[in-house]
Amino acid sequence: MHEKIHSEDITGLRPAKNRLNPFLPYHYLHEQEPALQGGTDEVNTLFLTSKECIFKCLMCDLWKNTLDGAMPEGAVLAQIDFALQRLPKAEVIKLYNNGNFFDTKAVFPTDYPAIAQRIANYARVIVENHPKLCGDLCLRFRDLINGKLEVAMGLETIHPRVLPLLNKQMTTEDFKRAAVFLNKHEIDTRAFILLNPPYLTDPDESINWTLKSVEFAFACGVKRCTIIPVRRGNGVMEVLWKSGDYVPPSLDMLEEVFERALAFHRGQVMVDTWDIGFLSDCPDCFEKRKQRLEAMNLDQTISPPVPCYGKH
Repeated sequence: MHEKIHSEDITGLRPAKNRLNPFLPYHYLHEQEPALQGGTDEVNTLFLTSKECIFKCLMCDLWKNTLDGAMPEGAVLAQIDFALQRLPKAEVIKLYNNGNFFDTKAVFPTDYPAIAQRIANYARVIVENHPKLCGDLCLRFRDLINGKLEVAMGLETIHPRVLPLLNKQMTTEDFKRAAVFLNKHEIDTRAFILLNPPYLTDPDESINWTLKSVEFAFACGVKRCTIIPVRRGNGVMEVLWKSGDYVPPSLDMLEEVFERALAFHRGQVMVDTWDIGFLSDCPDCFEKRKQRLEAMNLDQTISPPVPCYGKH
């Protein structure tokens, strides 16, 4: 039986954070996503510099681009202004802050009206949040914006022994409760689901639990699932890798789980293709296979596989 690694041990193994300006987003981009009603949405994604998440999840590396203290007054508004001045028009906006949008020390509720004014022309507004922090503040923000609110939450895995070890401080019932609450109040939901979390080291078992987690999310009323291959790089994951308690997924695994999840036809499924070079060591096929995954993200259909004749 594995012993849980606690928050202080997780943070003690971390490398240094990146140095950030609290009045500037650390990144922003224009991308596309499949629209719920069919077709493609143009999306402006803002990666807001924010305070560090209060939850210290075992596999997370998003803390690298966060601040140690509370946000300065006016900082979030300045970041949104900066990014939107440099991005094209779009139907959808994502306000991701590497933590919880409804953490009152990350995004001040007093800023909600000004944020709503700045994003008034977007038909859909997507924020990320921990299931345990989904409550009345979600409704307050929903009532202020013109567009449809969507909350993205980390389900990670429904494996009964692995989820408690991730230090997520959440149960599957917590996730279900949050999804039901949000859906009841006409707020859409999406789930982040892991491929190869720590302690799931058998490829077939890991794929099966990822698929079970996707099915659970859809059963909770989630409209979109994003599958994220777990990587090293946060300190503690290196320790788990060396001990054999974490095994990096392969590109074959990501392709298989994506195809099988799309075949459910329950809701939208996407895979995270950011920085997935670690999944493959074959330079001949990787880019074409990555492009196939990105096309499947948009089309929501299974494309013919790209053959590989080398190592991957």
